[in-house]
Amino acid sequence: MNSTEPAILEVRDLVTHYPVRRSLADAVRGRPRRSAHAVDGISFDLRAGELLALVGESGCGKTTTAQSLLRMVEPTSGTIRLDGRDITHLSQRRLRPLRRTMQLVYQDPYESLDPRFRARQTVAEPMLVHGIGSRRADRRGLVDELLERVGLTPPELYADRYPHEMSGGQRQRLAIAASLVLSPRLLVTDEPVSMLDVSVRAGVLELLDGLRRESAMAVLMITHDLSTAAHFADEIAVMYFGRIVERGPARELVRNPRHPYTKALLSVVPARDPRRRAVPRILQGEAPDPANVPTGCRFASRCPSVTDACRLVDPALDDVSGSPGHEVACIRSEELASDSAGKVVTT
Repeated sequence: MNSTEPAILEVRDLVTHYPVRRSLADAVRGRPRRSAHAVDGISFDLRAGELLALVGESGCGKTTTAQSLLRMVEPTSGTIRLDGRDITHLSQRRLRPLRRTMQLVYQDPYESLDPRFRARQTVAEPMLVHGIGSRRADRRGLVDELLERVGLTPPELYADRYPHEMSGGQRQRLAIAASLVLSPRLLVTDEPVSMLDVSVRAGVLELLDGLRRESAMAVLMITHDLSTAAHFADEIAVMYFGRIVERGPARELVRNPRHPYTKALLSVVPARDPRRRAVPRILQGEAPDPANVPTGCRFASRCPSVTDACRLVDPALDDVSGSPGHEVACIRSEELASDSAGKVVTT
């Protein structure tokens, strides 16, 4: 992608903390209220036609990041710009017209669709909310066009079906159609295929990949699957404990991982060649308490290569020498450069 093009989405130092309820004993002793650090200072840009994969374990802050970007959760601090406009603190009234330019595809198509709506009603509802299409016939034509575009063809076969009359893959395609009917500039997908059978995952992912190229949408895909990210994304950002610990072009990052956490994630991805064997790097220890952030590197309690210095220094993202666009937050990244994950998951 052309890095000189203006970014559709610009995120700078995004922080989202959740207040933790104090116990009665803490209240009596006058102890201050603590906060869980769900997202703790992440920055990135996303341009038209780009797909950025945000990867990490459950609980690392991926979904909170998505909800904060879409203003479904109020960020604590930082800046979010959509097409150059600061939307970080816009009121809900001023934010509503912009809702049509940023859409979300939920993880679970079984829960995200209204069981009382037929497919045609599901896709038409956003148009009614935002006043698109003055005539019913116009809306009907656009619905049929969207159903066909997402692979629910012929549209007349699916338009009058309820969600329970569709398969999981068809439901997710319907959810994507409902998101695309407003022609969004930014599409956020939260684990879009994790609830689907393996046999239909590739079809849904290829659909999203084709749509973002055709429509020049910016797509943020949240996933825990690095193999999926490597195949479809332009760039990967690996997230741990509210921070991005490694970021770079997808193929470069999976071929030359620098952070021990990224290497551990890659080590459990099955190799395409069944004759290749790799020893999974099972992380020991526990993640820190999000309401009691330790000093130093946040991965130190689970890192197999930890040193005393790691427990004192909280590393920031820094460029990897010889790899343009590749950044890592690890003070030992150069020392551990030769310690690769042992496999390549891209084609």
